[in-house]
Amino acid sequence: MSTAPTPEPPAADPPQPSRPPRPNPALIFDDPLDQQSTDDTDRGWGDRPAGSGDSAADLARFLDEKPPHHL
Repeated sequence: MSTAPTPEPPAADPPQPSRPPRPNPALIFDDPLDQQSTDDTDRGWGDRPAGSGDSAADLARFLDEKPPHHL
């Protein structure tokens, strides 16, 4: 005679909701160098968009980008 409780059977896992199978990701075999990146453009390098040729804007850009040894 044992005083240990009788083990209960393991509880069954709750039913999982059925999900539609995930489609496999599409493989793309394009050449990535055929696409233009932002570094390929003037804007990607931090250049300002081309203006209307305003001399005040050109002067402002010149003063903003002047190297320190030209002060």
